[in-house]
Amino acid sequence: MNRFFAFLLLTWVTLTLPPRKDERGLSQSTENAVLLAGAAALAATVLVTVGAYVTKNLPK
Repeated sequence: MNRFFAFLLLTWVTLTLPPRKDERGLSQSTENAVLLAGAAALAATVLVTVGAYVTKNLPK
């Protein structure tokens, strides 16, 4: 019987509490922008390096 009342109480508390605010906001957006810029820089570096290697080793 105690489990039933505990279940009811937990259900009531869960349903009546307001939802939590997501406070990540600007810092999360900034983090995503920095990671995206880093990934783009890494991709550009790989492309330039592979392009230079292939150009250097092409038969003339």
